[in-house]
Amino acid sequence: MATVGQNYLDLADYYRKQDPDGSVADVIEMLAEINPILDDAITQECNDGSSHLTTTRTGLPQGTWRKLYQGVQPSKSATAQVKDTTGFLEAYSEVDNKLIKLAGGNGNALRLDEAETFVEGMSNQMASAMFYSDTDVNPEQYLGLHPRFDKLGTTGSASQIIDGGGTSTDNTSVWFIVWSPKTVSLLYPKGSSAGVQREDLGKTTKELSSGAMYEVMREHFSWDMGLTVRDWRYIARVCNIDVSDLNAAGASALDALIKNMIRAYYKLRQRKVRNGRAAIYCNTTVKTALHLAAMDKASNTLTIEMMEGQEVVKFLGIPIREVDALINTESRIT
Repeated sequence: MATVGQNYLDLADYYRKQDPDGSVADVIEMLAEINPILDDAITQECNDGSSHLTTTRTGLPQGTWRKLYQGVQPSKSATAQVKDTTGFLEAYSEVDNKLIKLAGGNGNALRLDEAETFVEGMSNQMASAMFYSDTDVNPEQYLGLHPRFDKLGTTGSASQIIDGGGTSTDNTSVWFIVWSPKTVSLLYPKGSSAGVQREDLGKTTKELSSGAMYEVMREHFSWDMGLTVRDWRYIARVCNIDVSDLNAAGASALDALIKNMIRAYYKLRQRKVRNGRAAIYCNTTVKTALHLAAMDKASNTLTIEMMEGQEVVKFLGIPIREVDALINTESRIT
């Protein structure tokens, strides 16, 4: 299944259009390099302030087999409304003004280098929140994917989960996600902007608790984001993947993983109705195992392609992204 839906804007595309001087766009490009999930994720503005009201379809209308001279009962689809919230992540950067002066013509480069560390840290926090944030535990954040797909079952979102068989607490997951405004997307509050906002507050006096003062160049970073899942049929999860088995380079563990990924692939509505941009997300442990399998041609479902000078591993045509936020210590999902 090839990646489709290239007409959708990701964060980098958004800022290329909105930021003519390139200052914030550079930060977003940097952010996408750090967390490749942001190369794929679609973003849209909330429709209810800092929250987003989504109507999800929970049932399809049914027709009636009609006999001659008999009527047909009206029917309609079943829907439910879900409200998704956004979380506000902020940070301040301060660089001693004396250091900037000593850097001479490299002062701006010094500040950008410092900004990069903030972008990386916030990017890691947001990527982790995309998967694991739970508003029941941290109400100031937003609801991530894990608490939406955390029960095995045969109905609703539970039917999209494949059990990898791991029984301990050294498990991880592989996620299939199809991004689009109609399926899964990131959110930003109404009237604000998507992605990291970098504001130069200029020179200000920093006062220490001792009463001593010095001048700093201060920047403010903010990122308001949420997540909405409009159609759970465009997400599939392989959970309970035993990391120790994969690390042991066991052929049986890798074979089981690939078969479970095939099962997850066939859970996706994307196979029948092309509705967005598909990608697979896993951590370094899983990506390494899949890359080795592709090199060894252990499975014809895996391929290696060159894209923009980089090797890209694909599974049935879907690119596999390495996301450090996916941990190796997930508890067993039952």
